Amino acid sequence: MNPSFSALSVSSCVTAILGASILQAAESKTLPKVMVEGVSEPTLTVPSMTAAAAELARVPGGTSLVDGDTVRQGRASTLRDALDFTTGVYVQSRFGSEEARISIRGSGLQRTFHGRGLKILQDGTPLNLADGGVDMQSIEPLSTRYIEVWRGANALRYGGTTLGGAVNFVSPTGRDASPFQSRLELGSFAYVRGQVSSGFSSGPADYYASLTHFTQDGYRQHAAQDTDRVMANVGYRISDQAENRLWFTAVRSDSQLPGSLSLSNALNNPRLGSFAGDQKRDYSLYRLSDRLAWTSDQTQAQISGFWSYKDLDHPIYQVLDQNSNDLGLDARMVHSSEIAGYDNRLTAGFAPVYGWVEDNRFVNGSFAGKPRRGAKTGESTQTSVNLDTYFEDSLKLNDRWSVVAGTSVTYSRREFADRFLADGDQTDTQDYLGFNPKLGAIWEAASGVQIFGNVSRNFEPPTFGELSRPATPGATNGLVQLNAQTGTTLEVGTRGKLGRFDWDASLYQAWLEDELLSLQVGNFNPPITQTLNAGRTIHRGVELGGGWRVIDGLLATGAEVPNDGIRLQGNYLFNDFRFDGDTTYGDNRLPGVPRHYLRGELKYQHPSGFYFGPNVEWAPESYAIDLANTDAANAPGYAILGLRVGYQTRRGVSLFFDARNLTDKAYIATTGVLNRATPASAAYNPGDGRSFFGGVEIRF
Repeated sequence: MNPSFSALSVSSCVTAILGASILQAAESKTLPKVMVEGVSEPTLTVPSMTAAAAELARVPGGTSLVDGDTVRQGRASTLRDALDFTTGVYVQSRFGSEEARISIRGSGLQRTFHGRGLKILQDGTPLNLADGGVDMQSIEPLSTRYIEVWRGANALRYGGTTLGGAVNFVSPTGRDASPFQSRLELGSFAYVRGQVSSGFSSGPADYYASLTHFTQDGYRQHAAQDTDRVMANVGYRISDQAENRLWFTAVRSDSQLPGSLSLSNALNNPRLGSFAGDQKRDYSLYRLSDRLAWTSDQTQAQISGFWSYKDLDHPIYQVLDQNSNDLGLDARMVHSSEIAGYDNRLTAGFAPVYGWVEDNRFVNGSFAGKPRRGAKTGESTQTSVNLDTYFEDSLKLNDRWSVVAGTSVTYSRREFADRFLADGDQTDTQDYLGFNPKLGAIWEAASGVQIFGNVSRNFEPPTFGELSRPATPGATNGLVQLNAQTGTTLEVGTRGKLGRFDWDASLYQAWLEDELLSLQVGNFNPPITQTLNAGRTIHRGVELGGGWRVIDGLLATGAEVPNDGIRLQGNYLFNDFRFDGDTTYGDNRLPGVPRHYLRGELKYQHPSGFYFGPNVEWAPESYAIDLANTDAANAPGYAILGLRVGYQTRRGVSLFFDARNLTDKAYIATTGVLNRATPASAAYNPGDGRSFFGGVEIRF
C-alpha cells in the first residue's frame, strides 16, 4: 500500500524526536524575522552573516544558515563535517572521504560521488559543471565564513530549479578575517590537515588568502587521500555605492577508491578495500570569478562572471581522461519600492553557462597488471549550455503577511560530438526547456515566529553522467535518450524562537515525473549502471531541527547567564521516497537513504569559549539498497556515539578534541543502488570505526 502522511505518522515522527530530546544543532541557525535598518555592509560583494540571515528569513520555505565558526569546533574536513547538523540535509561520506552522498528531499539519491540534483555555489557562483555535475573536493570547509542552504525551489534567487535546491559556501574577506590564522588537525588513520590564512583591509582595498593541505591513509585499505587548496579573494571599494571583488581557487586532489563490499565483509571486515584496477579519482581545478556590485537607496545590482578549468584522471572500470572548461555569467538586480502603498521587492536575473569537456577513454590495464592506459575506447567533445532567466517578487501586505511569486525559465542543451568513430558516428544533441513557477506566503504569527507555505515546480536536465552509455561489450558511446526530471512540490512549515526553544520545521511532498534513476545493466562486477527515466515517483518528508536551552547560568552569573548552560540540539529527517504505481516496482521505496535519520548533541557552553558534549547519530530502521526492496539485502540500522570538547576564541588560541564512533560500531554509511541485490552484492560502504581527532588554531 502506498502510505500517505497521517496524523499518526506525523505524530510518531515528532514524538520520536522529542522523546529522544534531540533537536537541531547549533550549526543550523534559526531564522526568525530579522530587521536590518541603517546598517552599512562592510562589503557590497559579500553580505555579512546578519544580512544573509535577513535574506533567508524573507523566503517562504526551508532555509538554513551555518556559521563557519561552529564547523571549526570539531574536525573540519569533509562536506559531512560542514553540513552534518543542518536541517533538511542528508550527507554521508562515501568512505570517510570528501566524496559523499548529499541529498535534500531525495535529490541525487543514487549518487555517492560527483553529485547532482543540487546547485553548489562558491561565493554565489556555481561550482557545478555546466551539465549540472559537481566535484565535492572543490569545497574547503576551513575557508568558509558561513553556508547558506536553500531547500528546493527556495533557491530561485540563484536560478535554482532542481528538487534539492542550492548550497552556497561563502568565503571570508579581508574585512572579517584575522590578519593571521593557522590551524593543525591530527587524528586517526594518519589524518593530517593544516591551514594558514590571512585577511587584511586598508582603506578601500582588502584581501583574504588561505592555503590548506590534507592527507590521510583512510580507515579502509586503498583509501588514501592527498589534497591541496588555495582560496583567495581581493576586493576594492570603488565608491560608497560600488565595489569589485576577484576570487581565485586552485585545487589538487588525489583519492584512492577502495570499492564497495558485501554486507558480511562490510560488517565483519570493514577495513577491507579493493586494489583491483588501482581505481582512483585524481584531478586539478583552477577557477577565477569576479563580481561588480552597485547599490543605491532602492536598487542593488551585480554582475558576476567565472571561468573554471578541470583536469581529471579517473581510472575505474576504464580510464577516464577529461579536460573541461566552464564559463558563466550572472546579472542580478534587486529593486525595492512601493506598489499601491505596499512594500515590494523584485529580484530578476539572467545566468548563462557554457561548458565543454574533452573526453578520452581507455582500457584500464591495471586490472591485468599492464600499463594503466590500454587501448583507446572513446573520444568525444561534450558541450553543455544552460540559459537561466529568473524573477521573484515579494509583496508585503501588512506587518504580518507577505506574498512571494516567481518563476524561472531554463533552456539547456547537451551536445555529444563523437571523435572516435569506431562504431560509427554517435554524435547526438538533446535540448530541454523548463518553465518553473513558484507561489508562497509568510505569516508572522508572533515576534520572531513565522509560518510559511509554497507550491513550486522543479526541473532538472540530465548531466553527461546520465546521458553517456556505459562501456559494456557491444554498446555504443552515444547519448541515452532521456527526458528532464520535472515535478511539483508542496511545502508548509514554521521557524522561530520562543523562550528557551528555537525550531525550523518543514513538511513537503513532491510529485515527480521522469525521475533520473540508475539501473544496473548486464552482469558485471563491479556493477555497471545506466540512467533511465522512471515513471511517476513521490518524495515526501519531514525536516525538523531546533534547540532547547535546558539550563541557563550553570556556572556564569549576571549578563553572561544566557550564554552559559546546557543546550539540547539536533536534526531529524523523515524520508518517504517511492515509486507511484510503477509497472515493475509498484509502490516500492526508492533505495539509498534511511527512512528515519536523527542527529543530535547535548552540549555545555561557557562564555569563555569552553564547550563539551556528547552527540549521537541514529538510523533506527534498516533501509533498502535496491529497487526491488529485497529485505535480506537491506542496510541495517545503527546508532553511533561521539564527543566534542574544546575551547574557541575569536582571537588567540583555540583547541578541540573530537571523538567519533566511540563504541567502534560496525555500520553501513552509504550504499550503491542496484535493481535487485543480495547480501553478497558488492554494494555496501562501511562507516569509519572508532576514531579520534584533535587540533589547535591560532588567530591574531
